[in-house]
Amino acid sequence: MEIQRNISEFILLGLSHDPTIQLFCFVLFLFCYISLLVGNLLILISIQCSSLFHQPMYYFLSHLSSMDILYTSSVTPKLIGDLLVKIKSISFGSCMLQVLSIHSFGSTEIFILTAMAFDRYVAICKPLHYMIIMNKRKCGLIVLAAWAGGAVHSFSQLFLIIRLPFCGPNEIDHYFCDVLPLLKVACTDTYITGVLVIANSGMVATVTFVVLVVSYAIILFTLRNHSAEGRRKALSTCGSHITVVVLFFAPAIFVYLRPPTTYPEDKVFALFYTIIAPMFNPLIYTLRNAEMKNAMRKVWCQGYFQWKHTIN
Repeated sequence: MEIQRNISEFILLGLSHDPTIQLFCFVLFLFCYISLLVGNLLILISIQCSSLFHQPMYYFLSHLSSMDILYTSSVTPKLIGDLLVKIKSISFGSCMLQVLSIHSFGSTEIFILTAMAFDRYVAICKPLHYMIIMNKRKCGLIVLAAWAGGAVHSFSQLFLIIRLPFCGPNEIDHYFCDVLPLLKVACTDTYITGVLVIANSGMVATVTFVVLVVSYAIILFTLRNHSAEGRRKALSTCGSHITVVVLFFAPAIFVYLRPPTTYPEDKVFALFYTIIAPMFNPLIYTLRNAEMKNAMRKVWCQGYFQWKHTIN
């Protein structure tokens, strides 16, 4: 059956129509995006240029920082630019590309967070076998599997949407192209498609979240037998992971695990998992992590002195 498509672009309604609010949001999100880029690049470069890269936890953290940059960059630059214009348009092809990239990078980030939880489980519950279980080859395979899982998820989402007929209206009540807002403007019955979207996105987020909660519960139970210093160090690391998981998963589950409809609050919740959580990740993982702070001081201080020696 031929797909009916009479529109070549969509109009994003954005976060607000008030010029004052739009200007405030422009300054706020520009600051957030710059902070996110600087913070994650600092972590990424510090890990890559230090011995921490060979430790599984920091190997996964470097990939998480990469995902934060890619994931947020698929949404935020467009949002910031749209806050300065009256008509926020996006072509059909760019809209589909945004759906693909958001779900690909977002689901890959979810799988990497799961890998980090598994790494902490092995380190705390099976310390004698840690280097055997989490060797370099297996860590590489885990990251590859995370990318593959993200690709499978995103292409399945895109396949559900791109087959729908869009013949008007073309206004999307959101600040980026996502599956549920697009279902609302399709000119056909989208109930079955909406159920499939929930089964895909909602269940991926929920199952992964349950796995993470169970793994951290096992870790906390195991810590009873550790020394006070061991418990303090493990809880510091796990506390950072749990904070990131809650910031990312709680709003995502609210948006995707419910009947296929949209609410005005969805845009606010989406800000948490597209901008806020990725921006806070560098702070969460560095402020309470002595190894990360020491590595950053070493890498950047050495770089500064080498640069100063070169120009002199």
